[in-house]
Amino acid sequence: FLTPMDVPEQVPAREGWIEVAGARLWYWDTGGEGPAVVLLHPATGSGQIWGYQQPVLAKAGFRVIGYSRKHHAKSEITAVEEMESDAEDLHRLVQALKLGRIHAIGSAAGGGIVMQYAAKHPQSLLSMTIACSLGSVRDQRYREACLAVRPAGFYSLSPEFRELRPCYRAADREVTRRWIALVKSSRSGRVRQPSPADTVDVTWEKLAASKVPCLLVGGDADLYLPPPLLEYCHDRLPGSQMVLINGAGHSAYWEQPRLFNEAVLKFLNSR
Repeated sequence: FLTPMDVPEQVPAREGWIEVAGARLWYWDTGGEGPAVVLLHPATGSGQIWGYQQPVLAKAGFRVIGYSRKHHAKSEITAVEEMESDAEDLHRLVQALKLGRIHAIGSAAGGGIVMQYAAKHPQSLLSMTIACSLGSVRDQRYREACLAVRPAGFYSLSPEFRELRPCYRAADREVTRRWIALVKSSRSGRVRQPSPADTVDVTWEKLAASKVPCLLVGGDADLYLPPPLLEYCHDRLPGSQMVLINGAGHSAYWEQPRLFNEAVLKFLNSR
């Protein structure tokens, strides 16, 4: 059995809110003079989930920022009719904190937003890391394949079944309960499905043309994005790097944080 790691002590970080179109987004920021790393959480998470990554990245010399997207923990909706895309919200956060060019790291749904950001604001990125993510590319063949691997009723299953591999859940029920508690506390309301106006058109061609260095991270037990689909993405992003983490499902940042952090730091330090 895998022995889960305890969450390490966090580096001090200031908290605040950023005003974006139709919302106030909660964030934390470790500060510092190093390059900025912005962490984008999965749909089941919030800015609170990065306990394994925050101190590791900060101690490696990076300024680390995490935030909660609209409808997630501690963030607030102020005017639904004024809301823009999550990619545009990210850009407003980057500008408000005067981050300059950033390293963006997105897990699952967060990875799709990183792709949108790269398609629309490539000049603002030093690199992008897309982890265990179906992404947001307009590719009908790929989308159909992604749907085919998830059976009818998949989303009626519990988040921990969908996103944590079986051996992890069996190894330490207390740490699994901690993950479940974070998931339950991550939603500040019903998550609104994006309309076409909320999204950014993303194609493999746009991502390749952006020339943003890209790391793709996957888990060998990911029920959403099994290794062949990760390889499909890798093949369509010339120059991208790919890391497959053994012993991880859809939440590699939590299930295998040591391996996840090592892969990310190796990539970031090579930029």
